[in-house]
Amino acid sequence: MANSSSCPSLQDVLDARARVYAVMQRSPLLRHPLLEQWLGCEAWVKHENHNPTGAFKIRGGLNLLAQLSSDERRRGVVSASTGNHGQSIAFASRMHGVKCRIFVPVGNNPDKNAAMRAYGADVTEYGRDYDEARVRVEELAAREGWRYIHSANEPHLIAGVGTYAMEMFEEMPDLEYIFVPIGGGSGAAGCCVVRGGISAGTKIVGVQASGADAFTRSWRGDQRVTAERVNTFAEGMATRVTFDLTFGILKAQLDDIVTLDEPELEEGVRAALRFTHNLAEGSGAAPLAAAKKYGSKIAGKKVGLVMSGGNIDMKTLARIVAGA
Repeated sequence: MANSSSCPSLQDVLDARARVYAVMQRSPLLRHPLLEQWLGCEAWVKHENHNPTGAFKIRGGLNLLAQLSSDERRRGVVSASTGNHGQSIAFASRMHGVKCRIFVPVGNNPDKNAAMRAYGADVTEYGRDYDEARVRVEELAAREGWRYIHSANEPHLIAGVGTYAMEMFEEMPDLEYIFVPIGGGSGAAGCCVVRGGISAGTKIVGVQASGADAFTRSWRGDQRVTAERVNTFAEGMATRVTFDLTFGILKAQLDDIVTLDEPELEEGVRAALRFTHNLAEGSGAAPLAAAKKYGSKIAGKKVGLVMSGGNIDMKTLARIVAGA
């Protein structure tokens, strides 16, 4: 099991930049007037959907793979994913010549599966959801001797994805809010690490699907809960459990959380298309819908919205657009 105890520091994020920028550029931070009219605030969208794999996770994979030992490279890596984390690990593994295996749930987004295979990963469908695939990977990794890469309990992943938060604060240091989706929580944790490291006053608001709200219930309550099942088309947020490293950071540092039902998540995807002309998956568009739901609390404020991914499959997109 990967070391899940050490929280990354601001210096870890700063060090990750050279590894990330060796492969990709900073992503755009853009204002969209129609979106601002819809939300009633000054809205800065962080376009992580423009990254090489179409999602923010690429940053974590690049940072982690670059730091594997020669023994770990020889053994190869394995992970569980619904797609964006898997693409990140597959992309970085191909770059470093490391054998990569990704386990996905049965019936996973077919476009994400195809993308992972195109990057050279061996993709196996297993289990009814992400967490069943993850448990299977954890059983096999111990037996087979592969380097298991957890999607959240990896300090190098969090430091890598924290580079997008660093970019946001450098370009717009006086953001009053940042809305960021939470699945495993690495993206939101990266935001918190950077904000704390530079002592910014920005409020960080997590976003979850109400059909996958184990994190929300754990964060609001006294105990960490596990859900029986998840029910959301936003696979980037479809987790039934919380993870030690990211939950520890977010329980202490996250300011608030918004949950969205499926129609609200769909409205977010349509808003991304209509107001920004960007294709965002459910979790990628969730911050737009969450800011809308926040309503008058952000009226006239300077708000950051993390468009964390654009890897929506055609069937889901067609259904959402038709429901306009």
